[in-house]
Amino acid sequence: MIRGFSRHGGRLAQARAAYPHAPGPWIDLSTGINPHPWTGRRAMSADLSRLPDPEAVRALEASAARAFGLSDIGRIAAVAGAETGLRLLPILTGARSVAIVGPTYSGHAEAWMAADAQVIEASPGAIPDADAVVIVNPNNPDGSIVSIDILTGILDRQAARGGWLIVDESFIDTMPDLSIAARPGGRLVVLRSFGKFYGLPGVRLGFVLGDADLIARLKQLTGDWPVSAEAIAAGAAYDDAGWADDMRAKLGRDARRLHRTLTEAGLKVIGGTDLFRLAAAPKADRLFDHLCRAGILTRPFADAPDFLRFGIPPLGAWKRLEQALEAA
Repeated sequence: MIRGFSRHGGRLAQARAAYPHAPGPWIDLSTGINPHPWTGRRAMSADLSRLPDPEAVRALEASAARAFGLSDIGRIAAVAGAETGLRLLPILTGARSVAIVGPTYSGHAEAWMAADAQVIEASPGAIPDADAVVIVNPNNPDGSIVSIDILTGILDRQAARGGWLIVDESFIDTMPDLSIAARPGGRLVVLRSFGKFYGLPGVRLGFVLGDADLIARLKQLTGDWPVSAEAIAAGAAYDDAGWADDMRAKLGRDARRLHRTLTEAGLKVIGGTDLFRLAAAPKADRLFDHLCRAGILTRPFADAPDFLRFGIPPLGAWKRLEQALEAA
């Protein structure tokens, strides 16, 4: 049963079909997305009867650049989600071999294999020679972190041999001080996600940061309208620094509560970020099934059957999760 849910999170329609008698509403803990969306969304206004204004796209990129600590807006491009950016990287870099530090998000390997590149498994302490190195930081699903000093060393090595370092920072907004996005370096590419931290994944907004030449070529591929009018409107969240600071504190409290909830239920927490926790259980497939029967969807892993990933519960859902775990 878990195999059908192990590719991506958010498969609520599939869960409802597989567990038609589960109580509702379903609680989706499978995605690692902030359950407390940016409050400014209520005042968002997007004219869907007109094409997005290219100047508005540039203003969006400028706001994101400021939030990321990037001074040169010629080094950032908006895309329809970080997933779109990572799928374009084989074309943009021309790399024919890639070392991916893992285990990690499977979309990276899929993108490079689709481009017929050689994909090599790696670890932070043992990275083989390759045209490109991919590091997800913090890592998904275990939350492990590679320091800026180590990343800089890897970047220097890659640059010396004409290679690339690609850092996926999709989950870094809860710990922005660990970002390498603002570091100058022509062989560095950084991916950023909007929807995870701001709780609005449906607008499909992300960013690619790199040297000016790579960004110019990316914009040639994506054209004048790389993102929707709704995504442009949602990007105003990057100017709401007060909300972001308050949300980091709130998510930190929520993550600590989730950690306690899981350990008190007898699970071993392996790691995570302030948006999710990865836990181990000897019969994780049975726990996944039990939680689904209680209307709670988590994230299983076909290649790691003892693991489940839990996102932060929304307000009002904690008691159901605690009761379901207690009854397992």
